[in-house]
Amino acid sequence: MEKILVTGGCGYIGSHTIVDLVQKGFEVISIDNFSRSDKKVLEGVRKITGKEIVNYEIDLCDLNATKKVFEQNPGINGIIHFAAFKSVGESVEQPILYFRNNLDSLINILECALQYHVPNFIFSSSCSVYGDIKNLPVNEETPLPEAASPYGTTKQIGEQLIKETAMRCNTRFIMLRYFNPVGAHPSIEIGELPIGNPSNLFPSVFYTALGKMNELIVHGNDYETPDGSCIRDYIHVMDIAEAHALSLLYLMNNKISEEEKQMKNWNVEVMNLGTGKGHSVLEVINAFEKLSGEKLNCKIGVKRPGDVAAIYSDNKKAIQKLGWNNLKDLDEMILSAWQWTKKLNDKL
Repeated sequence: MEKILVTGGCGYIGSHTIVDLVQKGFEVISIDNFSRSDKKVLEGVRKITGKEIVNYEIDLCDLNATKKVFEQNPGINGIIHFAAFKSVGESVEQPILYFRNNLDSLINILECALQYHVPNFIFSSSCSVYGDIKNLPVNEETPLPEAASPYGTTKQIGEQLIKETAMRCNTRFIMLRYFNPVGAHPSIEIGELPIGNPSNLFPSVFYTALGKMNELIVHGNDYETPDGSCIRDYIHVMDIAEAHALSLLYLMNNKISEEEKQMKNWNVEVMNLGTGKGHSVLEVINAFEKLSGEKLNCKIGVKRPGDVAAIYSDNKKAIQKLGWNNLKDLDEMILSAWQWTKKLNDKL
């Protein structure tokens, strides 16, 4: 069993990825300080997998504490680095918080990867690196403009940090640029846990349907899109989780020849994770109302700083290289997330 460290392992995508890793036979340890997650997620993971996941409750911005995890767990074969703050709106309001947290933590985990000779590293990047791009779909060769938010900037800088680091080591890296994760595990034991009033579309839709929010604000209806609302590439969280495990297997099973090692960027690859289809805000709302039979109280509001009009992926590279396919459709995403949210509401 290969030992894998997952940072941010108790977060939304991290917890679902841990489940997929365990089910594929990996030994998993987690680092999460619960600043943006909840300890009860570990119980959900245990119920699904039958395994107790060891979590180290430390701040990755503390280098010495991070090094102790590696010292106590020799032989880590791979790192999946999720731990980061991810709210676009919050990053606009508190840019220094985002630069300090997202970049200091990455620098420290990269330093540990090199010092403790970890051969495989998966970085949780984001479609936000593409900024307010006009030519769609975006692929991995699309030139990166200025990011539309400080959060997106931290991901652009993070990718550059990895490229520079990779030039001076033998660790192999895959940077996964994923789009808008939604949905929940089919067991409905784990799912998204918004903190406070949700800012993302899916939990906002569900909270409005349950009466936890009085109205659903559609942030702008005059974008240059078919119905005027923003378009995003929504992808089921379990499909994203599987892609991380497949990325590790890809690195472990595809050896690099000495000739290939002479090539520039031989140990860094970038892949998009999305369905390749864009759905507008109004389209998601209509799909939910049709599936659930609920009628939402919607109101058109002002545009939010940092929001781009439309973005969706070219996902061919991940499909071809990772064997990543059979992706779930929008209805499956909505239904699993709706069931999860109703279960949470019943517990309150």
